[in-house]
Amino acid sequence: MFTGIIEEIGIIENVKRNNKSSILTIQGEKIFEDIHIGDSISVNGVCLTVTTFSNETFTADVMNETLNRSSLKNLKNGSYVNLERAMSVNGRLGGHIVSGHIDGTGKIVKIEKDDNAIWYTMTVEENLIKYIVEKGSIAIDGISLTVAKVNEKKFSVSIIPHTAQETILSHRLVGDIVNIENDVIGKYVEKLITFEKSKKGESNITMDLLIKNGF
Repeated sequence: MFTGIIEEIGIIENVKRNNKSSILTIQGEKIFEDIHIGDSISVNGVCLTVTTFSNETFTADVMNETLNRSSLKNLKNGSYVNLERAMSVNGRLGGHIVSGHIDGTGKIVKIEKDDNAIWYTMTVEENLIKYIVEKGSIAIDGISLTVAKVNEKKFSVSIIPHTAQETILSHRLVGDIVNIENDVIGKYVEKLITFEKSKKGESNITMDLLIKNGF
């Protein structure tokens, strides 16, 4: 599990492409203060496993499923990436619970300044927009953010200067593809409702029940 609070910006040192998979070599600094083989590292929001590491680089395998669902397939030598080590149980949860399991991708369609803030507007795959709610949490390239606006086709987030400077959002341009992880609560609620309906023909879970329980 991760928090969505990015620890540092890393650099892709090498991409070794196989037939249906890749091996990434990633350069960093801060995360090497505590890193071990087998550790989970969030790379642009994708949970990857450390297979080897040195003083300033680590390698990770990226399987076919991950390449198909995420923007990692677009990485090349010199690309910047967001890095976060797995959440420590004795630390503060500054963002929200992020699994590192990408639901799909989004596309940046507008970037505009608003005084010291920056607005990013994105379209997402049709099956993802239903999980995105105004003032809800979302992870974009592994960054824990709050949805400011949403409609049937796109959503927007407003970024403070610190977030832009400490993540790769400051390098993103209109047309770029980003990784999207929706808040896990909505997905579990949907699964529970559809499972109950298919099992009993109708569900005992109603909107009134969900509202009363804080959903």
